[in-house]
Amino acid sequence: MLFETGSLTRQIEYFFFFHLIIQHSKMLSIFNSIPTHMDYKGQKLAEQIFQGIILVSAVIGFVYGLIIEQFGWTVYIVLGGFAVSCLLTLPPWPMYRQNPLSWQPALPETTGETQQKPQENLKKKKHK
Repeated sequence: MLFETGSLTRQIEYFFFFHLIIQHSKMLSIFNSIPTHMDYKGQKLAEQIFQGIILVSAVIGFVYGLIIEQFGWTVYIVLGGFAVSCLLTLPPWPMYRQNPLSWQPALPETTGETQQKPQENLKKKKHK
């Protein structure tokens, strides 16, 4: 039969399926090299830039719409400001990653019950 488990057609289908999975994993490894984080100061800067662009575009849009008496232009200008602010603040540009956190080194794991948990140490202390 054509669709038996050991048939050549099934083996070819498996080959192409696994080849597709391998190619897909190679493509995903390219995305792993792209940084996706911001530090805390970078997040604050991105938020300030976002709010500033939205505020400026809203004021410009309101004044322009008031002058030409077309509310539609106000909306278009605010939406344009929103698009520009998203382009500048959503990707983790290098200017948002200049103050990385320095993490404490990991503590070595100890086996056995000789070391107490920090919460247990706090419970045993008595306040005077």
